[in-house]
Amino acid sequence: MVKAQHISKTFGDLKVLKDVSLTVNKGEVVSIVGQSGAGKTTLLQIIGTLDSPDTGATTSLHINGKEIIGMKAKLMSAFRNEHIGFIFQFHQLLPEFTALENVCIPAYIAKKDKVTTEKRAKELLDFLGLSHRYDHKPNELSGGEQQRVAVARSLINNPALILADEPSGNLDTESAEHLHNLFFKLRDEFNQTIIIVTHNEDLANMADRKLVMKDGMFVNV
Repeated sequence: MVKAQHISKTFGDLKVLKDVSLTVNKGEVVSIVGQSGAGKTTLLQIIGTLDSPDTGATTSLHINGKEIIGMKAKLMSAFRNEHIGFIFQFHQLLPEFTALENVCIPAYIAKKDKVTTEKRAKELLDFLGLSHRYDHKPNELSGGEQQRVAVARSLINNPALILADEPSGNLDTESAEHLHNLFFKLRDEFNQTIIIVTHNEDLANMADRKLVMKDGMFVNV
Protein backbone atom coordinates (compact mmCIF):
# COMPACT_ATOMS: atom_id res chain seq x y z
CA MET A 1 0.00 0.00 0.00
CA VAL A 2 2.77 2.44 0.99
CA LYS A 3 6.39 1.96 0.02
CA ALA A 4 8.68 4.87 0.79
CA GLN A 5 12.37 4.36 0.07
CA HIS A 6 15.38 6.52 0.91
CA ILE A 7 13.40 9.59 1.97
CA SER A 8 15.50 12.53 3.15
CA LYS A 9 14.48 16.12 3.87
CA THR A 10 16.65 19.14 4.56
CA PHE A 11 15.58 22.60 5.69
CA GLY A 12 18.54 24.92 5.28
CA ASP A 13 21.38 23.35 7.25
CA LEU A 14 19.04 21.08 9.23
CA LYS A 15 18.58 17.51 8.00
CA VAL A 16 15.16 16.53 9.37
CA LEU A 17 14.87 13.11 7.67
CA LYS A 18 17.90 10.91 7.02
CA ASP A 19 17.41 8.21 4.39
CA VAL A 20 14.14 6.86 5.85
CA SER A 21 12.39 3.85 4.33
CA LEU A 22 8.94 2.55 5.29
CA THR A 23 6.55 -0.10 3.99
CA VAL A 24 2.94 -0.29 5.18
CA ASN A 25 0.62 -3.10 4.09
CA LYS A 26 -3.04 -2.86 3.13
CA GLY A 27 -5.28 -2.93 6.21
CA GLU A 28 -2.42 -2.21 8.61
CA VAL A 29 -2.45 0.40 11.39
CA VAL A 30 1.04 1.77 12.00
CA SER A 31 1.94 4.28 14.70
CA ILE A 32 5.00 6.52 14.62
CA VAL A 33 6.27 7.93 17.91
CA GLY A 34 9.23 10.01 19.01
CA GLN A 35 10.13 13.30 20.59
CA SER A 36 9.13 16.61 19.02
CA GLY A 37 11.52 17.45 16.20
CA ALA A 38 12.28 13.80 15.42
CA GLY A 39 10.85 14.15 11.90
CA LYS A 40 7.51 12.34 12.35
CA THR A 41 5.23 15.03 10.94
CA THR A 42 7.64 15.84 8.10
CA LEU A 43 7.57 12.19 7.03
CA LEU A 44 3.77 12.12 7.25
CA GLN A 45 3.52 15.25 5.11
CA ILE A 46 5.79 13.73 2.47
CA ILE A 47 3.80 10.48 2.40
CA GLY A 48 0.66 12.62 2.14
CA THR A 49 2.16 14.52 -0.85
CA LEU A 50 1.88 17.80 1.07
CA ASP A 51 5.66 18.19 0.91
CA SER A 52 8.45 16.81 -1.27
CA PRO A 53 11.58 14.93 -0.19
CA ASP A 54 15.07 15.92 -1.22
CA THR A 55 15.88 14.71 -4.72
CA GLY A 56 17.85 11.49 -4.73
CA ALA A 57 18.59 8.82 -7.32
CA THR A 58 17.17 6.07 -5.08
CA THR A 59 14.29 8.08 -3.58
CA SER A 60 10.82 6.72 -4.35
CA LEU A 61 7.32 6.84 -2.91
CA HIS A 62 4.63 4.42 -4.04
CA ILE A 63 1.07 4.77 -2.74
CA ASN A 64 -1.57 2.32 -3.89
CA GLY A 65 0.69 1.25 -6.74
CA LYS A 66 1.45 4.77 -8.03
CA GLU A 67 4.87 6.41 -8.04
CA ILE A 68 4.42 9.86 -6.50
CA ILE A 69 7.91 11.31 -6.94
CA GLY A 70 7.98 13.41 -10.09
CA MET A 71 4.20 13.55 -10.49
CA LYS A 72 2.99 16.90 -11.83
CA ALA A 73 1.34 19.20 -9.28
CA LYS A 74 -2.17 19.05 -10.75
CA LEU A 75 -2.14 15.26 -10.99
CA MET A 76 -0.69 15.01 -7.49
CA SER A 77 -3.44 17.21 -6.07
CA ALA A 78 -6.12 15.05 -7.69
CA PHE A 79 -4.37 11.88 -6.51
CA ARG A 80 -4.17 13.22 -2.94
CA ASN A 81 -7.86 14.10 -2.87
CA GLU A 82 -8.91 10.70 -4.20
CA HIS A 83 -6.50 8.34 -2.45
CA ILE A 84 -5.46 9.96 0.85
CA GLY A 85 -7.56 11.04 3.82
CA PHE A 86 -6.16 13.37 6.49
CA ILE A 87 -7.01 13.72 10.17
CA PHE A 88 -5.22 16.44 12.12
CA GLN A 89 -4.99 17.40 15.79
CA PHE A 90 -7.25 20.36 15.12
CA HIS A 91 -10.23 19.21 13.06
CA GLN A 92 -9.98 22.09 10.55
CA LEU A 93 -13.69 22.04 9.80
CA LEU A 94 -15.02 25.08 7.96
CA PRO A 95 -17.10 26.99 10.52
CA GLU A 96 -19.71 28.33 8.09
CA PHE A 97 -20.73 24.84 6.91
CA THR A 98 -22.74 22.10 8.62
CA ALA A 99 -21.29 18.74 9.59
CA LEU A 100 -22.82 17.18 6.48
CA GLU A 101 -21.48 19.90 4.20
CA ASN A 102 -17.98 19.65 5.71
CA VAL A 103 -17.91 15.90 5.08
CA CYS A 104 -18.99 16.38 1.46
CA ILE A 105 -16.32 18.95 0.50
CA PRO A 106 -13.56 16.54 -0.71
CA ALA A 107 -16.10 14.72 -2.89
CA TYR A 108 -17.33 17.98 -4.38
CA ILE A 109 -13.72 18.91 -5.15
CA ALA A 110 -13.50 15.58 -7.01
CA LYS A 111 -16.67 16.62 -8.89
CA LYS A 112 -18.72 13.74 -7.59
CA ASP A 113 -22.50 13.69 -7.84
CA LYS A 114 -24.23 15.72 -5.09
CA VAL A 115 -26.99 13.19 -4.33
CA THR A 116 -24.58 10.25 -4.16
CA THR A 117 -22.12 12.26 -2.09
CA GLU A 118 -24.70 13.34 0.48
CA LYS A 119 -25.97 9.77 0.78
CA ARG A 120 -22.43 8.54 1.43
CA ALA A 121 -21.77 11.37 3.90
CA LYS A 122 -24.89 10.49 5.89
CA GLU A 123 -23.87 6.82 5.94
CA LEU A 124 -20.47 7.80 7.37
CA LEU A 125 -21.96 10.16 9.95
CA ASP A 126 -24.41 7.44 10.95
CA PHE A 127 -21.55 4.96 11.29
CA LEU A 128 -19.75 7.43 13.54
CA GLY A 129 -22.80 8.02 15.74
CA LEU A 130 -23.59 11.48 14.38
CA SER A 131 -26.93 10.91 12.65
CA HIS A 132 -28.44 13.62 14.87
CA ARG A 133 -25.76 16.16 13.93
CA TYR A 134 -26.10 16.49 10.12
CA ASP A 135 -27.21 20.13 10.25
CA HIS A 136 -25.07 21.33 13.16
CA LYS A 137 -22.16 23.67 12.53
CA PRO A 138 -18.78 23.01 14.19
CA ASN A 139 -19.36 25.47 17.04
CA GLU A 140 -22.48 23.47 17.97
CA LEU A 141 -20.50 20.22 18.32
CA SER A 142 -18.30 18.91 21.12
CA GLY A 143 -14.58 18.41 20.50
CA GLY A 144 -15.07 14.68 20.08
CA GLU A 145 -17.95 15.20 17.65
CA GLN A 146 -15.93 17.67 15.61
CA GLN A 147 -13.11 15.17 15.31
CA ARG A 148 -15.53 12.42 14.23
CA VAL A 149 -16.86 14.74 11.52
CA ALA A 150 -13.23 15.18 10.42
CA VAL A 151 -12.88 11.39 10.31
CA ALA A 152 -16.01 11.14 8.13
CA ARG A 153 -14.58 13.83 5.84
CA SER A 154 -11.34 11.85 5.51
CA LEU A 155 -13.34 8.79 4.40
CA ILE A 156 -15.77 10.39 1.93
CA ASN A 157 -13.71 9.55 -1.17
CA ASN A 158 -12.99 5.98 -0.01
CA PRO A 159 -9.25 6.70 0.26
CA ALA A 160 -6.64 3.99 0.09
CA LEU A 161 -4.75 5.55 2.99
CA ILE A 162 -5.57 7.62 6.07
CA LEU A 163 -2.87 9.76 7.67
CA ALA A 164 -3.50 11.00 11.20
CA ASP A 165 -1.25 13.59 12.88
CA GLU A 166 -1.81 13.75 16.66
CA PRO A 167 -5.52 13.03 16.07
CA SER A 168 -6.45 12.84 19.75
CA GLY A 169 -4.05 15.52 20.99
CA ASN A 170 -6.83 18.07 21.47
CA LEU A 171 -9.42 15.73 23.02
CA ASP A 172 -10.36 14.84 26.56
CA THR A 173 -9.56 11.35 27.80
CA GLU A 174 -12.95 9.81 27.04
CA SER A 175 -13.20 11.32 23.54
CA ALA A 176 -9.63 10.28 22.80
CA GLU A 177 -10.37 6.69 23.81
CA HIS A 178 -13.42 6.62 21.54
CA LEU A 179 -11.37 7.96 18.64
CA HIS A 180 -8.61 5.42 19.23
CA ASN A 181 -11.12 2.57 19.14
CA LEU A 182 -12.63 4.03 15.99
CA PHE A 183 -9.38 3.66 14.06
CA PHE A 184 -9.38 -0.07 14.64
CA LYS A 185 -13.06 -0.33 13.81
CA LEU A 186 -12.24 1.30 10.47
CA ARG A 187 -9.44 -1.21 9.96
CA ASP A 188 -11.62 -4.18 10.88
CA GLU A 189 -14.75 -3.18 8.95
CA PHE A 190 -13.27 -1.38 5.92
CA ASN A 191 -9.75 -2.87 5.76
CA GLN A 192 -8.52 0.71 6.08
CA THR A 193 -4.79 1.44 6.03
CA ILE A 194 -3.81 4.04 8.64
CA ILE A 195 -0.56 5.73 9.64
CA ILE A 196 -0.76 7.63 12.93
CA VAL A 197 1.78 10.08 14.32
CA THR A 198 1.14 10.42 18.04
CA HIS A 199 2.57 11.19 21.45
CA ASN A 200 -0.20 9.12 23.02
CA GLU A 201 1.42 5.86 24.14
CA ASP A 202 -1.94 4.10 24.60
CA LEU A 203 -2.85 4.74 20.97
CA ALA A 204 0.65 3.94 19.74
CA ASN A 205 0.67 0.62 21.54
CA MET A 206 -2.72 -0.38 20.07
CA ALA A 207 -1.31 -0.27 16.54
CA ASP A 208 -0.35 -3.36 14.58
CA ARG A 209 3.16 -1.94 14.49
CA LYS A 210 4.80 0.87 16.46
CA LEU A 211 7.81 2.64 14.97
CA VAL A 212 10.09 4.93 16.94
CA MET A 213 11.73 7.87 15.23
CA LYS A 214 14.78 9.68 16.62
CA ASP A 215 16.90 12.34 14.95
CA GLY A 216 15.28 11.79 11.57
CA MET A 217 15.60 8.00 11.49
CA PHE A 218 13.68 4.94 12.65
CA VAL A 219 15.44 3.22 15.51
CA ASN A 220 13.55 -0.08 15.69
CA VAL A 221 13.35 -1.23 12.06
